[in-house]
Amino acid sequence: MPLPAPGRTVPRRRFLRATGQATAALAAVALSLTACSTGPANSTAADAPSQSASSAFPVTIKHVFGETTIKEQPTRVVTVSWVNDDVALALGVVPVGVPKNEWGGNDQGSTPWKDAALQKLGAGFGSDKAPVQFSEADGVNFTEIAKLNPDVILGAYSGLTEEDYKKLSEIAPVVAHPEIAYGTSWQDSTAIIGKALGKDAEATKLVADTEATIKEKVSEYPQIAGKSFIYGNLEPASPDGVNVYTANDNRPRFLSEIGMKLAPVVEDNSKGSKEFFIPWSAEKANELESDIFVTWVPDAATTDSIKADPLLGQIPAIKKGTLVADSDNTLTLSISASSPLSLPWSLDTFLPQLATAADNVTAAVK
Repeated sequence: MPLPAPGRTVPRRRFLRATGQATAALAAVALSLTACSTGPANSTAADAPSQSASSAFPVTIKHVFGETTIKEQPTRVVTVSWVNDDVALALGVVPVGVPKNEWGGNDQGSTPWKDAALQKLGAGFGSDKAPVQFSEADGVNFTEIAKLNPDVILGAYSGLTEEDYKKLSEIAPVVAHPEIAYGTSWQDSTAIIGKALGKDAEATKLVADTEATIKEKVSEYPQIAGKSFIYGNLEPASPDGVNVYTANDNRPRFLSEIGMKLAPVVEDNSKGSKEFFIPWSAEKANELESDIFVTWVPDAATTDSIKADPLLGQIPAIKKGTLVADSDNTLTLSISASSPLSLPWSLDTFLPQLATAADNVTAAVK
């Protein structure tokens, strides 16, 4: 997620590199998105706030910058970064303002799972109850957020800096990430946001229901279980052509949760790391040993370039034919910024890709 001035340049470059460099043309398309709507006077919920939820306040939430106290159940919710708006919607709360999905989004600056949730809540983009959308292409949009007069700002999954946090706190109470930037699990994001919105019980049930959905779908692909993996970003013909995601990142975390095993080479080289990725020299690509390698690519031609690259082509999984190269930006987003809405949406497409690679692992052994 892009971070604001004055410290945005390095974090933004780092995040984009770790997520997969978008082409200039893609960036131009993303930045041209202008979908906007008028937000509701107040955030709305599927059910009116219960007396027990309201009586739970004030609540205090600890995070990387200290702690935030929310005195009353919020009625005007604004979200920053990714994931936070998904969780609010999954809990039945329509924020008054949300950032556009300017990478991996549709022509409304949204996602299929977000659109479905908004429609279910009677607040689809273009309707009177829809959230206002604002751009985060240049970092946190303090001006637009302030205009929305929020009573809470949700950033449980984010890369907010301390400066961002202090500036946003002048607008409203801010729920920041608990520890590692962009490292909050979707389960923790859900629990944190549930507490902030007075929906602890609903959040607990949402996590359990989502995990059950994932477990049921994964059971259809038993060949995935136990396979070692590396999830990384590969850029052919680049001296910085490899970034490998650590256990702090939601992508490896998801694969581990469905029964796969993070490759020892990643575990050994990221022990104690507080980062969500580690750079890896393309000269040592042949050391990235795993059953399966998962990556993001802008198009099929890039997959061919990776396989043909004299260095990246030496990655064992690529040599064995067990590379999973996703060229669907929306699918990539659904796993990268995983949420109770995005993960169920992703399963029918992503799991078969993993299963095919797992089958190839078995075939290569025979």
